[in-house]
Amino acid sequence: MLTRAGRARLLARTLGAAVALLLAGTVVPAAPGEPAAAAGRADPGAECPPGQDDCNVWDDDPPTPGNPGNGGNPGNGGDPGNGGDGPAAKCQWEGREVACYSDDLGWFDNGTGCYTKLAEPQPSVVEGHLWYAVTCDGGLASTRNELYDSPPPGFGAPPDPEELARRALASISLRAPRIAMAPRRSTGPGLVGLPVWMWASRGPNYFGPLSASASDRGLTVTITATVDRIVWDMGNGDTVECTGPGTRYDPDGPYAGQRSPDCGYDGGYSKAGTYRVSATTFWTVSWTASSGGAGDSFPLTRTSGTNTIEIDELQVVTR
Repeated sequence: MLTRAGRARLLARTLGAAVALLLAGTVVPAAPGEPAAAAGRADPGAECPPGQDDCNVWDDDPPTPGNPGNGGNPGNGGDPGNGGDGPAAKCQWEGREVACYSDDLGWFDNGTGCYTKLAEPQPSVVEGHLWYAVTCDGGLASTRNELYDSPPPGFGAPPDPEELARRALASISLRAPRIAMAPRRSTGPGLVGLPVWMWASRGPNYFGPLSASASDRGLTVTITATVDRIVWDMGNGDTVECTGPGTRYDPDGPYAGQRSPDCGYDGGYSKAGTYRVSATTFWTVSWTASSGGAGDSFPLTRTSGTNTIEIDELQVVTR
């Protein structure tokens, strides 16, 4: 029969071996732009389904699609429904968004709901006055010519820099994180109290920086999008905040069998169970205008789908 000290040593050795065994061998296919896996390791080549930017990747299980609305839809342009408030359109009429400027209609005025541009050709010459083509009801009404002794409201207004920032944002893809964890499911469940490693796909579309520009009538606005942090929902009410994508677990690396050096659930789960884990990246999109005026910034988020992790209690049998 083992003494109490002997049982403690056995338990310590068992725990150490369990950490190394549970974490060993985890490999997730590299995202675009990431280095390929080390030679000799499995690379199942899992990728997101065509047309879908956000999915979860396990090296031994098929991807679980995330919420398509949270993905890197190039045309979402800072959709407020995607967890962040992009720059709101400045030109609206009766609850709908309209272009602040149109080559065909001219400049829009929020107060009157009308577009105005110089009539070409001028119907007649009236000293001190000019004819303007006016199209009201947000551009839906018929165009008429009106005579003014000074430019009508909104005419010749410069382009709205926030509107240009929104256009620039619509041209890039801010993708939801593709997440992975160790221990992995193919090697069996994790254990209560043992550390969990988490990491996400690297690359500018997942963590930035990404830049884009949009121009109109001599004004250029340039945006830069970067991720400030990634917050992991561990599925049990706990969250873990990391400043970067984390480190992929390497069973032959310097941290094998230990805690993650930069993104891990170090205390592990306190109860056995099955947990659904997801992660949200918090972006900051900042913009500046070529006119030299003050710029601004606004937040956006991207949230992954979920991965499942199973946790058991360690059973030690003594005689």
